[in-house]
Amino acid sequence: MNAFYENIIKKLGEESFKKIQASKIGIAGAGGLGSNCAPNLVRTGFRRITIVDFDIIDCSNLDRQFYFADQVGMYKVEAIKINLCRINPDLELSAINSKVEAGNVERLFGDCDVIAECLDSAENKSMLVSSAIKLGKFTVTVSGLGGYGRSDDIRIRKIKDNLVVIGDLESDISARPAVSPRVNVAAAKQADVILEHVINSIPQKKVKKILDKV
Repeated sequence: MNAFYENIIKKLGEESFKKIQASKIGIAGAGGLGSNCAPNLVRTGFRRITIVDFDIIDCSNLDRQFYFADQVGMYKVEAIKINLCRINPDLELSAINSKVEAGNVERLFGDCDVIAECLDSAENKSMLVSSAIKLGKFTVTVSGLGGYGRSDDIRIRKIKDNLVVIGDLESDISARPAVSPRVNVAAAKQADVILEHVINSIPQKKVKKILDKV
């Protein structure tokens, strides 16, 4: 993977690359958001990732999720691990087949620097954000990505120092179903916010401490 990493270093710089390599990212959900956010993170050099989901791939997922026809029937976490390792086989990837609940957020994501909220229901989204903020995690959540067109309405809003919301804050996928372009816009913005946070906010001292153990 030397050529892959050298290309990222050329684009982002060696110090930024070290921060990316040292940071651990938690992704709650491997559906439309999670399965598309994850490859964006991997392609920018993140290799320490925990991704959690309990669902199985269905044909109806293929219109917007990073899976393929021959993976229908597989657990999403098993398939996403295969797909991400095809981008970079050098990943330190923990793919956990579990439902994310209030009682297990700390166990699942306690060692992560950042949590990407990629769940489906408003109730689960709220639960995860609340739990993550209590743990002091930098959290990126999404609200409003349904339908098509007007993709510029999917905006980035910093709510607190450790909470960013992405979306139009209006569209409900029960009324405006999720379609690949806007799902991917939101997922890419999640990855970009995480990248920016890691490069600008992760202390160099922490980076050295982690990389010395690797």
